[in-house]
Amino acid sequence: MPDWRTLWMLAAVFGPLSLFSIGGGASLLAEIEHQSVAVHHWTTHRDFADLFALSRAAPGPGTMLSTLIGWRVAGWTGALVATIALYLPSSLLIFAVSRLWRRWRGSRWHSAIEDGLAPIAAGLMLAGGLAVLQAAGGAAVWLAAAAATAILLRWRQLNPLILFGAFGALFGLAAAF
Repeated sequence: MPDWRTLWMLAAVFGPLSLFSIGGGASLLAEIEHQSVAVHHWTTHRDFADLFALSRAAPGPGTMLSTLIGWRVAGWTGALVATIALYLPSSLLIFAVSRLWRRWRGSRWHSAIEDGLAPIAAGLMLAGGLAVLQAAGGAAVWLAAAAATAILLRWRQLNPLILFGAFGALFGLAAAF
């Protein structure tokens, strides 16, 4: 059985993050990386990058990264605590706020809040992407990210899975030689 202090720390980290996931789970990546690597030393940068890749490869939301970190830190109990801590507070808040939000749709303050949250969400997602790039490290990773970004900006209809496969094969070949 895991230490209760560890389980409490998982809940104390992921619970508040649940309420700051403006724009979705990608907006949390930078802070999850900071808490997991720098603050609590639950993972190394490399382990974080591996867990991130696994969470993206698996079906389901990308925030399942919290489940993998909880599992790494405290087994199945840690996975359950981290998952509940990340999903329950925001779910309860959204349930409560959604009724009020619908009633005021179209009002000036409603539109102003939505317009103000869009750049915040974009900035948080950008910070998350940078955190993952820093955790993965190496010039080749940065170059691959820049190339993928340029390709997707040029050919917006291209399925990103094609790039995953192409760059995965390229890195696999590079590792083999």
